[in-house]
Amino acid sequence: MHLTTEQRNIGKENFFAVIGSDLLRRNLLKEINKDELTSGQGLGSKVFGYGTIDKPVRVAVLGTGDEANVLIGAINPKYVQVVAVADVRPFNQYRAFHGDSSSPAAEALRTGLIKKYGWKDETEARTHVRVYGDYKELLATEKDRQGDDSVEAVIIGLPLFLHAPAAIAAMKQGWHVLTEKLMAHTVANCKEMARAALQYKKHCAIGHQRHYNVLYDHAVKLLQSGVLGDLHYIRAQWHRNNRPGADSWKQPLPGTVKENDGTLTGRLEKVLANYEKKLASPNTPPAEKAKLERQAAQTKAQIADEVLMKGGEYNGFKFKSAKDYGYEDAKLKIDASANEYDRPALEELIRWRLFDRTGAGLMAELGSHQLDAASIFIAAMHGGKKQYPLTVSATATRTIFPSDLEEGTIDRDVDDHIHCVFDYAGPGYNKEDELGKQRKITVAYSSINGNDFGGYGETVFGTKGTLLIETEKEALLYERNQVEKKIKAAKKGKDLILAAGDEGDPLSAAIGLQATFGDVSRGYCEEIEHWAFCVRNNPEADHSKAMPRCYPEIALADAVIALTTNIAAKRGEPVAFDRDWFDAAKDATPEAAFAETDGLKKHYTPSLGRYA
Repeated sequence: MHLTTEQRNIGKENFFAVIGSDLLRRNLLKEINKDELTSGQGLGSKVFGYGTIDKPVRVAVLGTGDEANVLIGAINPKYVQVVAVADVRPFNQYRAFHGDSSSPAAEALRTGLIKKYGWKDETEARTHVRVYGDYKELLATEKDRQGDDSVEAVIIGLPLFLHAPAAIAAMKQGWHVLTEKLMAHTVANCKEMARAALQYKKHCAIGHQRHYNVLYDHAVKLLQSGVLGDLHYIRAQWHRNNRPGADSWKQPLPGTVKENDGTLTGRLEKVLANYEKKLASPNTPPAEKAKLERQAAQTKAQIADEVLMKGGEYNGFKFKSAKDYGYEDAKLKIDASANEYDRPALEELIRWRLFDRTGAGLMAELGSHQLDAASIFIAAMHGGKKQYPLTVSATATRTIFPSDLEEGTIDRDVDDHIHCVFDYAGPGYNKEDELGKQRKITVAYSSINGNDFGGYGETVFGTKGTLLIETEKEALLYERNQVEKKIKAAKKGKDLILAAGDEGDPLSAAIGLQATFGDVSRGYCEEIEHWAFCVRNNPEADHSKAMPRCYPEIALADAVIALTTNIAAKRGEPVAFDRDWFDAAKDATPEAAFAETDGLKKHYTPSLGRYA
């Protein structure tokens, strides 16, 4: 929906007015406004009901790439002390300490450990943080360390296919886990993680951060209040402008890695030369030079990834080859008529999101976020209980990469676009009744490349109102399609309704502004804080005590939804969800259900024994 600036402002004011009403959350928001906030970046401690801890949890970060750097940037030092990191790339080791200087937005999001803890430079930082390559080396070396600098827990930002082995190994040796989403590469892996958490009595939190975004929490209360009426449709999307020559998932390689990498050949070297030219110019202002020096150093570290072709030393650290770290050379060919694509192991490491062996495509990286959000909204209509979809229909297309199918080569396994539709049980659903089985909530989702119009967000349609949440930062509320009308919360008998009025509710809207507290936290800070709080106050992961909001049973459902959608798209026909797929105690998985051989069926059946 295209909205004018005025219509958007009305929508935001409407949301604040309803949330800030004394009929909804005014008392909570006034309390937040009155008290000193525990969190340095959001309202989490009050909204999500956790407190301070006496001593930060000592953490090792396994994998320090793009998403792990976001988590590092979200750390509150009052809750977490990073004592070790592991990454097999020089580029990621550099960013772990220095953050990401590629753009102002990246620098604000990925601050690095030096800035986060106020250390003078990398030399001082390394006196506090031990550095490893392979995460297995960190686990083995740190296992028996005792004292105030020993590891208690890990944050995992490794490629998807390593989530399960790293998390299970960490829990097995007594460490708690917070891993990036998707939970794991297969549903079998997810169930193995869930079982390990129970067996070893450790927290295993999964980073679906919308569970800790205050806008989503307010949206849940709004839905539960009934002001939107009956929820019957959710539309979600994540549209990106990735295209040939400008693809964020196809990160540039050092020029020596491949002789011919299309428009990306030598890009890093050219970027570095440009930085160095500006640094050498007497016309470059000193303030700009400081920024250029950071960018040049970061680019040098990115070029240094070439050491992983055969192994070698960089910045005093001895690296193995990408092959030694478990990545593989491959010849990619989509069918007999297609050109062959030569992919070295280092490319699989750097561009792991593009390949099925290491990632799981758009649904895992993007769709899982928003299907998780849809599940949160639907659960709000069922007393907060997680709901599972009944069926999914999906189609995936390859229309952009490569741009010329005759001349180009297929350089990835993942699809360009995916579109899917889910049916959930709505209130009154009864599969045994002719009318009751039609009472469903529909969720439609699309993720496309090549055109980022609309960005990402979710639109929730109720019989009385419409709620939009965009980029996890803004919430807009309307009485159905009345985008020009100001509204407020009001009582009609026992029901809470949206009442139209020229003035809206200015007082409630002013109080409701506390829901954002300036720049809205996307939830990363709060999820880490609450996880650390649970580790300190419930070290045995007793489910009757403080538990992270996205624990294995919740995240397993999100993984089942995302990975089953991939299966439906590949098969080109609807798939009905089996309830046993969502039960960590049961061996059934969607991958095993559609496996073509007994060997694959066994591979996709959960077994903790495989990690012995």
